[in-house]
Amino acid sequence: MAKRAKEPAKGTLDLPGGFVDMNETAEEAIIREISEETGLKVNSPTYLFSLPNIYVYSGLEIHTVDMFFEMNVSKIAHIHADDDVAELIWLKKENINPDLFGLNSIRQGIVKWLSAR
Repeated sequence: MAKRAKEPAKGTLDLPGGFVDMNETAEEAIIREISEETGLKVNSPTYLFSLPNIYVYSGLEIHTVDMFFEMNVSKIAHIHADDDVAELIWLKKENINPDLFGLNSIRQGIVKWLSAR
């Protein structure tokens, strides 16, 4: 899990991620974003589901779609919080509390993911 370094929801839990760049697939974006925010090298992202979201950025409400993936991590030696992440936190699935996630769509995604397991 990631602790958010910036608003919205600064200081709350989040999942590493971000926006898809032009000419980039969702799978390429999640691999890039996780690398930028955590230093982790991931592979084989598997799409799980999506949820609609309104993300406030620079005072504007931007309609987005949050996509959730599971993936494997190949190496954790270079893990570090960077970019929009203040801190990285490892949690066992049974210790994940959806109420600690500050962004509504991420909280909903965590609830959905936990209930499917």
